[in-house]
Amino acid sequence: MYETLTLEVDARGVAVLTLNRPEKRNAMSGEMITELHQAAVSLAADDSVRVVVLTGAGGTFCAGGDLNWMKAQIEADDETRAAEAGKLAAMLGALNTLPKPVIGRIEGHAFGGGVGLASICDVAVCAPGTKFGLTETRLGLIPATIGPYVLARMGEGAARRVFMSSRAFDGIEAQALGLIAKIGDDLDALVEAEVLPYLVCAPGAVAEAKALALRLGGAPSPGDVDVSIQALVTRWQSEEAEEGVDAFLSKRKAAWMA
Repeated sequence: MYETLTLEVDARGVAVLTLNRPEKRNAMSGEMITELHQAAVSLAADDSVRVVVLTGAGGTFCAGGDLNWMKAQIEADDETRAAEAGKLAAMLGALNTLPKPVIGRIEGHAFGGGVGLASICDVAVCAPGTKFGLTETRLGLIPATIGPYVLARMGEGAARRVFMSSRAFDGIEAQALGLIAKIGDDLDALVEAEVLPYLVCAPGAVAEAKALALRLGGAPSPGDVDVSIQALVTRWQSEEAEEGVDAFLSKRKAAWMA
């Protein structure tokens, strides 16, 4: 059904949605972005699904956006850039508002868009040694379309500690920032502990409670999302983005690096 994901649902109604590009550290390509959106729509409509676990194959969660996909946007025309940024934003929005609890199972790395995916989870747990980072500015980019969800998760003050510097941080700091709920060696046991309470809750009540929490908690507005889309499109047009992505793909230092 999917080329870049796997989706399995057990007899209890627990769906495991796995990013499945391990050879690329599960970096999000254009195809994966489309398939994640499709999966969110499908899971939302499936009454047999009660809980969704979001994870990555091969021992890592998500390395962010695929750099070849980003390079293609830098070289594209304005209309294509806007369409691709819009697809990314729509996918994040669909996962964020999924009327089922979403539990992030995170290990290895969660960089860039991987932090964005962790931010749309209702709760996320990670293994010790997991590394996080909003690494966009190192590449001449910015955490644009994921920004509304990162800020909603961490709060402005906490987010500004990591939003612009591209520095890596560990699970302990991710927990302090509000991104991660629990850290443990037995990741499956942590996930199961988050899953079990929902299996005795009324699914419709859970969905309505989540929708209410999003509304009362100040979920990103359509205006915020539009601003984030335009910010990404503008940044893709910049000389810094062209230089940063090319430097990374060429395995050389970008012009601004000491």
